[in-house]
Amino acid sequence: MRTSLIAKGFGSLLLLIAPASPQSAQLSSRAGETYEITQSYKTSEEASDGSSGSSSGSYTIRERILTERDGGFEIEYDLPPQSTANDRADNWQLPARVLKIPGRSMQLLNADQLERRLGDWLKAAKWDRSVCGRWIFTWNAFRIDCDPHSIIERVDIMNLDAQDLHEGAAYKDPQAIGLAHLARNVSASNGTTLRVTASVDPEKIKRQRAVNDVAVGEISQKPVSLESALRARSGEQVSGSISVVWEIDETGSARKRTKTTTVEIRRPDGITEKRMSTDIVERRQILQ
Repeated sequence: MRTSLIAKGFGSLLLLIAPASPQSAQLSSRAGETYEITQSYKTSEEASDGSSGSSSGSYTIRERILTERDGGFEIEYDLPPQSTANDRADNWQLPARVLKIPGRSMQLLNADQLERRLGDWLKAAKWDRSVCGRWIFTWNAFRIDCDPHSIIERVDIMNLDAQDLHEGAAYKDPQAIGLAHLARNVSASNGTTLRVTASVDPEKIKRQRAVNDVAVGEISQKPVSLESALRARSGEQVSGSISVVWEIDETGSARKRTKTTTVEIRRPDGITEKRMSTDIVERRQILQ
């Protein structure tokens, strides 16, 4: 996922990158600390007509707590030190500096710097802003993202502080129906974990699939409107579940979050598709 911060892939990956709604969580870090955050994903799908597919990948960023401010922290997100010059050239949105305050959306603090790096990136690719928002295919499918503030969405997906972590706390997943509540599980081998299970929202899954159809149409030069794609998906019967598990350390902070989404889709032509995606975010402190 070398270019995941400048473009968004389509297909099964779209099932993995929906951020949770903001919660009233508490920040557990301290100024001067540095963390490494890794997001990894795995998807698989099979259909009753014999077709199947799978994908996997991972991405790592470095989180550096700069200073306390306004009841929260000013934080810098960047690529790991071992990243290559090509990695940095591709990821024009990093480093990004944000203000992170519990219960509020993160605020981008260096948007002007990102705008300048975006201009350099477009120039190096011999593009202008007319390509912004378009889908292209190289070694994978990407949507060209020219919005500096979209880094907030990307970072928020990897934000383990976003959820209030205690038994009974409310959890709202953007792909699920209604609220669910966390339950506690204590295991001698794995320490304390909190988990939640919810049912997928069929309409949101169908809309996601329609958005994928629009992207595929653009790449294949067979354009389809979102409205027609939604109509084509409207006859599908969708069911499934979402399970999220947080592993909690001795300070009460989450060190790992595993989200598993299972979806079954019955198409009007009689074919049944079964899809599973697993998204794991892990955060560990780097000792200086």
